[in-house]
Amino acid sequence: MDKNDIIDFFKDLVFIVVVVVIIKTFLAMPFQINGQSMYWSYYDKEFIIVDRLSYYLTEPKRWDVIVFKPYISDERKYFLKRIIGIPWDIVKIEEWKVFLKKSWTTEYNELDEKYLNSENKWFTFVWWSKAMHQYTLSEWQYFVLGDNRNHSTDSRECFSSCAIEWRNNFINDSDITGRVLLDLWYFNFKSFSFMQPNLWIDSKPRFFDSPSSFDY
Repeated sequence: MDKNDIIDFFKDLVFIVVVVVIIKTFLAMPFQINGQSMYWSYYDKEFIIVDRLSYYLTEPKRWDVIVFKPYISDERKYFLKRIIGIPWDIVKIEEWKVFLKKSWTTEYNELDEKYLNSENKWFTFVWWSKAMHQYTLSEWQYFVLGDNRNHSTDSRECFSSCAIEWRNNFINDSDITGRVLLDLWYFNFKSFSFMQPNLWIDSKPRFFDSPSSFDY
């Protein structure tokens, strides 16, 4: 390998690094899910591609499933949750149900959360209580919940502990990495299939775009 070959190699290497950085910063990022907080929508060990470009062009929407930084520990840098409340909403959790009042309305409406399984539907609690808890969002704030409400650390609990002085129930738009674009699922090399071990679930990779208008 002569000098020109070495120079060409490093040129190509720099170009590849720059392209990868640009893609991860502005277009898309790969993640592997670690945890069960989004069952049955997403499962542990699945690979997903997160769309970063959309939120440079538009605001996050209700029902979007997003990856964001909760800033609670060095070990748990990213969370995967669903947006329930957007800026200026008032979210109310009472009797294990979720209600929403939009900024231009005067009445609360119960959310019809079709994406929840039978274990979690109508069983959204705060500290295992049926008491009313209300959350008023300001500009740039979002209220997020996991679909697996019984096993999710989310806006209800300030993502870890509301005793942390600076940590509140909301995330800001600047905390959001992007929304889930592509679910690559999990490939089990032992069975050479998409079957999840111990879950008896078989699925295929899919594009995912949360429905923009559930009834409530």
